[in-house]
Amino acid sequence: MGLFGTKKKDTAPSCCCAGACTPENLAAAEAGKAAPGVKVLGSGCAKCNALETAAVAALTELGMDPAIDHVTDFVQIAAYGVMTTPALVVDGKVVSFGKVLSKEEAKALIQKARGGV
Repeated sequence: MGLFGTKKKDTAPSCCCAGACTPENLAAAEAGKAAPGVKVLGSGCAKCNALETAAVAALTELGMDPAIDHVTDFVQIAAYGVMTTPALVVDGKVVSFGKVLSKEEAKALIQKARGGV
């Protein structure tokens, strides 16, 4: 009959990035983590854009440079250990993930991450 002797072949990629996590891509993602600044991690959806808007407003209110990097590459996002977006990264440290922050929440997290600036 062969019910127990046959194995189903798994042809799907073994990782979530569909094979895009080459050593070169991973090395570039790790190098990008060390860069100072504020980043929003996410695909570019409405929630990610709302977090970016709140973070820009918070940085402006704090008198800091409002330039934000919006990272959409899933290999780079995974390098931060983030599995739920949007996420906010301040100076290489993930300070929030999985929710849209208000301007006040973003402001408090940025101040805390930067040592109470």
